Amino acid sequence: MANGLEGLAEGSTFIQNTLTLNLVAAIVILIIGLIIGRFLSNLTRKILNELELDVILKEKARIKLPITEFISSLVKYVIYIIIILFALNQLGLENFILNIILSILIIILIIFILFSLKDFIQNIFSGLFLHQKRNITPGEIIRVNNIEGEILSINLFEIKLRTKENEIVYIPNSVLTKSIVIKKRR
Repeated sequence: MANGLEGLAEGSTFIQNTLTLNLVAAIVILIIGLIIGRFLSNLTRKILNELELDVILKEKARIKLPITEFISSLVKYVIYIIIILFALNQLGLENFILNIILSILIIILIIFILFSLKDFIQNIFSGLFLHQKRNITPGEIIRVNNIEGEILSINLFEIKLRTKENEIVYIPNSVLTKSIVIKKRR
């Protein structure tokens, strides 16, 4: 009987030692990953600054976004996520935690997609409504929210107007269906 208890104690000690080693290895993986993530983020930022990506986008595409900062942060966080998954794998928790993380990310992605498509869908339905009613046609002069002009074109998303000052104005279709539209006679 004593041999059985000694074997059980040795097995328990072995499991504790293995768990301790796995925990230490996971912590080492996290620390190394944090260092690598920060290093690659800084390297990406320096490379993109040397390429003057922000300046090129600002001058050529007239986009004022800190794309260099965005890309370098993206690199850092992708590496952090990969390193966390390695550390969880070392602890034997990868599959369970990965399923939870992926479920949360999918839910967040669906919410963002729905919010981003909200105006898009409204404009399409409004465009279909305007097309079906045919109350306004190109060539007519209308006023919507203190903007007056001749309708140049109507599509599913917007109406293109030319004002008296010869400016081109795009009005989303959802604004037309929610506002008072006054038709003018020529």
